[in-house]
Amino acid sequence: MSWVARTENVRQRRFGWPDVFLLLFVLAILAALLSVSHGEVAPRPDVLVPVNLAPSALPGDALRSLARIFIAFAFSLIFSIAYGYAAARSALLRRLLIPLLDILQSVPVLGFLAASVTFLVALTRGSVLGFEIAAVFAIFTAQAWNMTFAVYHSLATVPRDLNEASDLMCLSPWAKLTHLELPTAAIPLVLNSMLSFGASWFFLYASESFEYAGHTVRLPGIGSYIFAAQEAGNTRAMLLALGAMVVLIIVVDQLFWRPAIAWAHKFKLEQTPSPDPSSFVLTVLRRSAIVGAMEEHIAIPILNWIDRVMARRRPGSGAGGSAVRLAWVVFALILAAVVVATARGAQPLVARGVTLLPHALLLGLATLGRVLASVVLGAAWTVPVGVAIGLSPKAARWGEPISQIAASFPANIAFPFALALFLDIGLSLNIGAIPLMMLGTQWYILFNVMAGTIAIPADMKEAARVFGLKGVAFWRNLILPAIFPSLVTGGITAAGGAWNASIVAEFVTWAHHTVAAQGLGAMIAEASATGNGAAILTGVVVMSALVVAMNRFIWRPLYALAETRFHVEA
Repeated sequence: MSWVARTENVRQRRFGWPDVFLLLFVLAILAALLSVSHGEVAPRPDVLVPVNLAPSALPGDALRSLARIFIAFAFSLIFSIAYGYAAARSALLRRLLIPLLDILQSVPVLGFLAASVTFLVALTRGSVLGFEIAAVFAIFTAQAWNMTFAVYHSLATVPRDLNEASDLMCLSPWAKLTHLELPTAAIPLVLNSMLSFGASWFFLYASESFEYAGHTVRLPGIGSYIFAAQEAGNTRAMLLALGAMVVLIIVVDQLFWRPAIAWAHKFKLEQTPSPDPSSFVLTVLRRSAIVGAMEEHIAIPILNWIDRVMARRRPGSGAGGSAVRLAWVVFALILAAVVVATARGAQPLVARGVTLLPHALLLGLATLGRVLASVVLGAAWTVPVGVAIGLSPKAARWGEPISQIAASFPANIAFPFALALFLDIGLSLNIGAIPLMMLGTQWYILFNVMAGTIAIPADMKEAARVFGLKGVAFWRNLILPAIFPSLVTGGITAAGGAWNASIVAEFVTWAHHTVAAQGLGAMIAEASATGNGAAILTGVVVMSALVVAMNRFIWRPLYALAETRFHVEA
């Protein structure tokens, strides 16, 4: 199989206003990147100075944070496709990679940051670049796991008849990946990427402000700006940061995510056509003579060359073999990092952490109860709302951008105000942490339900209408079976997100005042603030163990049910 250009003859396009718009946009992006990239290899003391809370510093800080998020997203996209493909196509690797993914998503961002910053700073000889790479890596860990679960689930539930057709056509593993499997995963991957991108704003708070070698590191960014405003009790600065963040979220949604969603809809598995969402930016790109020429003379030839190269490879050494080898390399690197960390001084931390283990287990059970409550309560409203948005193109036009903004909103900004409300009504943070955790986790369910609903073929919905299915019968016979795999994916990622959110929801600071709940998240947050490595290690280990047990006995059986019984066939 070969790649071909769009049916529209790109050679007949003339240079016009779409090309002018595109060139101006690219120049603006380059100018913004140049304006915020100065000093990235400066000496380390630059990250130890107080954060400037002047409004004039906010635009540059916001652009720096946005650049970190996009860099992390590029790596997350590559990782999720390679890892998800390896887990879906190799039974041997699946038994290793999926439990490992469970562990990775359960490790809080603070845990990854603490483990990576020392190594990266030493590697870059104390320059700011090492802290920047550590921040990008921490943001990566807030994005990648959700996207990887989406890819794995999509590839594991490719319709059987399409799999059989690809086998009859003798497609190579690479051709099958690029012409069947990735198109099948397009809609859930795009929607979960939106969600992961939103989660990045939530965890900027921890990624750009952290403790290192007894010093408080503040990387220039909107996360550090918010942290400093909270410490100072500066409500005006927090509101300014929130306004800047909302503006960025709206701009990114319109210029990046709306075109991506409109493009992904062409991969829906259906025989009856349904209306696709529109996007001004996608229309500009499709009418641009520059983009058309790049597609015809650069992108298509490169893709066809890759196809020819992969077709000449030995059977079993194509995309599948490459992905398997890449997965083993990733696992070997992770294992080597663990060994190096242990050899360089982790043993004393382990010895001290053993004494904290019984207390950490009790705190872990308390946080487990909050996690389950936040997932159930979140699903109670996100399932009907997600289905409503997915079924109605009109509702999707306003529902998807609003959901993206709400999911991207850094809920930790609202925590101090929510804490004040809880104290006024006499509600303990032991209970109040549940709605705070929901602010950062319920969106995983909403976006996966939206993806599952959008992917329902139009002919199946038309058949349901012809048979007069309404109300309970409509949900029981079409909606719930069709969205069940996506709902399971949303549940498992929401639970993982709830464990991460517990670190900021159970330990809330405002203007030098701190209120903590009894829970594992509060233990890890407090240990991070005081530099207690043994408590951080113990908390992370207990949290990982509880997440793995939860996935093994709850989510894994549901995943098996989704793969064998509940998924849409073409």
